[in-house]
Amino acid sequence: MQLPQIKNLSKLLGVKNPKAKAGMPPGTLIFMGDKLTEKSQVDLISYNSQDVIEFCSKSSEDVIKQLSPDRVNWINIDGLHNIKLIEEIGEHFNLHPLLMEDILNTEHRPKSEEYEHQIFFTLKTLYNLTDQEITYEQISFVLGSDYLLSFQEKEGDLFESLRERLRQTSTAKNRARGRGTDYLFYRLIDTIVDSYYIILERVGERVDALEEEVYDNPSKETLHSIQQLKRELIFLRKTVYPLREALSKVTKGEYHFIKKDTLPFFSDVYDHTIHVIETLETYRDLVTGLTDMYMTSISNKMNEVMKVLTIMATIFIPLTFIAGVYGMNFQHMPELNWKYGYPTVWGVMIITCIGMIVYFKRKKWL
Repeated sequence: MQLPQIKNLSKLLGVKNPKAKAGMPPGTLIFMGDKLTEKSQVDLISYNSQDVIEFCSKSSEDVIKQLSPDRVNWINIDGLHNIKLIEEIGEHFNLHPLLMEDILNTEHRPKSEEYEHQIFFTLKTLYNLTDQEITYEQISFVLGSDYLLSFQEKEGDLFESLRERLRQTSTAKNRARGRGTDYLFYRLIDTIVDSYYIILERVGERVDALEEEVYDNPSKETLHSIQQLKRELIFLRKTVYPLREALSKVTKGEYHFIKKDTLPFFSDVYDHTIHVIETLETYRDLVTGLTDMYMTSISNKMNEVMKVLTIMATIFIPLTFIAGVYGMNFQHMPELNWKYGYPTVWGVMIITCIGMIVYFKRKKWL
C-alpha cells in the first residue's frame, strides 16, 4: 500500500526567495513564499453569547466597518501574496512593521512575541489533502483585546468544525461564545496541534510498512523510501519543535492578553505538543534502526549467496582432484586400461558428492 508523503519536500527543506530581501531595511514588506492561490479575501466572524455575525469581502474596509468592540471579532485573511491587503489590515490594527514582515515570511519558524497592543504567534499547519499527499502551510495569529487576526496562505483550513460550533445556538456546544478572544485563540492552536496526530499516524503506518519490507524483501527502493522518510521526519521536527518554546511563553503567563482561566487550556496544548515531539523522536530512532536493519539484511543475503557458492566450489575440489589425477596421461597407469575404470571413477565422484552434501546438511550448512 502506498502511504502519504509530504509534497515538494525538497522545497520545504530549503529557503524560498533567499535573495529577495537582501539589502532591504527591517520592516520591508516582501512576500517570501509560493503563491498558493489567485484570490484573496477577508472573512469575519463576530460573536457574543447571544448571536453570530458572518461577513466576507475582498475589501478590508468593508470588513472593518462590521467590527464591534463589545463582541469577539475573528478576522481571517486568505492570500499572503496580496501585500496591499496586508498593509491595509496592518494600518487599521496598528501592527508593528516587523510583525507584518514576519507574517509575509512563510519560512519563519514557529514563535510567539508580545508587542505593545498585540500578541503575535506563527506556526505551521500540516494536513492531508488526499490519501497520498501531505502538505503544509504557515498560519499567523495576531491577538488583541477584542479581535483575533489569522493570516493564511490560501483558502481552506482546519477550522471549519470550530466555525460550525460557533454557529450553534445550544449553550452546551458553544462554550467559546461565552469567552473572549484568548479562548478562541486557544481553540485554533489546539485544532492545529491535534491535526499533527493525523500526520503521526500516517508516519507510523509508513514506519511499520517499511519495517515489514526490510524483513521480507528489501530492495534499492526500500533504501530510497527509508531515506525519504528520514528527510520527512527532519522536516516535521523542524516544523513542530520550535512550537514548544512558543507555547511555553504562553503557559508561563508572560502575555497580558491571555487570561488566567485560559492558561490551563494552553498547558494542555503544550503537553500535546511535547507528546508529538517525543513521538517524532521515537520515529526518527526507529528509521535510523531501519537503515541498520536494511544493511544487515542485504549483508545476510549476500552471505547466503556466498555460502552456496562456497559449498559448490568445495564439492568440486575432490572431483577436480580425481579428474586431474587421471588426466596426467602417464604411460603406466593400471586404471586406464581397466575395463571398469571409467564407471568406477564416476561412481567415486558421485559417492563423494553425496557424502559431502550429507556432511554439510548434518552440520546445518545447507
